[in-house]
Formats: sequence, C-alpha cells, structure tokens
Amino acid sequence: MPDQKDDRVLEAFRQECEALDAAVSGLSAAEWKLPTRCAPWSVRELLGHVGVVIDWLPGMLDAPAPRRAEISAAEYYRPDERFSPPANGTRIALARERAARTADGAASAGEFAATWRRADRLCRAEPAGRTVRTRHGDAMLLSDFLLTRVVEVAVHGLDVADALGREPWLTARAGDAVTELLLGADHEAAVEGLGWSRPRFLRKATGREPLDATEAARVERLGVRWLALG
Repeated sequence: MPDQKDDRVLEAFRQECEALDAAVSGLSAAEWKLPTRCAPWSVRELLGHVGVVIDWLPGMLDAPAPRRAEISAAEYYRPDERFSPPANGTRIALARERAARTADGAASAGEFAATWRRADRLCRAEPAGRTVRTRHGDAMLLSDFLLTRVVEVAVHGLDVADALGREPWLTARAGDAVTELLLGADHEAAVEGLGWSRPRFLRKATGREPLDATEAARVERLGVRWLALG
C-alpha cells in the first residue's frame, strides 16, 4: 500500500495496536477480569473483541477484490442492521468465545499481538487502491476499511485504559486519523477550538462522556460525523 494516504492509515493502525499491545502486557489476573463500559465485557473479553474485528482482514484479502469501492469509512458506520441488537449479540458471543479459547490473560495478549501483526504484514503487501468486501457486503478501499479498524483499536483502547484506571495511551497518528474521519480536514483546529484533548474528544464524540447542552451545540456546529457503533 505505497500511497501516502494508505501509509498514514497503516502507520496509525500499527502504532495504536503496538500501544494497546504494550498496555495489556503483564496485566494481573484481577485486571483482566475488570469490567469495562462495554458491558458485559471484561478487559479480557474486550481485547478479544478487538482481535475479532482485526481478524476479519486476512479472509477479506484472500477473497476476490470488488471491481470498485462503493462505501467510504464514514459510510461504513451507517446505522443499519449491522448495529442491531442481534448483530451486537453476535459481537458479544464472538468476543467471549475468543477470550475463552485462550488459557489466561497472558495467552489472550499473545494472541492479540499475533493477530494484529499478521494483519499489518498482509496489508502492507497489498497495492495502492486495493479493494475488499466486508462481511456486511460493503465494497471498500482497503485503506478505508483499515481506518475503521483504527477506530476500533483507538476507541476501545480508551475503554481499556478507563477500566484499568490508567491515563489513555492514544497515539498521535491514530488520534489524527480518527478525528479527521469525524471532523474532516480541519480536525486539528476544531479539536483545539473545543479545548479538549483528543482522548476526551473521542469520548465525547462516541457517547462515552456525556455532552452538556453548550458542548452539544458546539460539537454540532463543527459538523461532527456521528458514527453508529456497536
């Protein structure tokens, strides 16, 4: 994926995965069991979910490429059946199954590391403009689908950090990629104008931290692209 935009997304994916990988290495048995805001998942199960959503990539790359992309990264998050209660029930079950198949938290961390590194390696071998078809049937540029994986790793990284009582480790590359998806090309000025850190902006923009009326009006004026998230 030698295109400049593709390179930015690849680096955001790699760096954010590395940061989450480092954060969960060496967690205690008690920390793996801590509840997260993504009920009913524990820290270990939430990491399992992140592994599941990255692990779609190898199969997508093995499948025939669509002739052209039809859906952007922002359009991928449209509120349809993919975020319905049955679909969310499937997400919960898949994450729990993935966590359960490893012996303990350390094994879960090792599986996550192997999963994201494999996906990173495979994506880097693909040409610019590569298209893929998602499990929902969307024809997308690989770079756009990979951007949705950056969203998953970054936002759920905030969830893990909060569950552990740690400062967020959101990387600059991932923070830029996700805020640009939500706010467009002027994302840096917009976030600075709000006076929030990128982690706080992402918490606000994804409903993890409530907006008061004044904040809601300011965010609305910025034209935030609200994403449907499961």
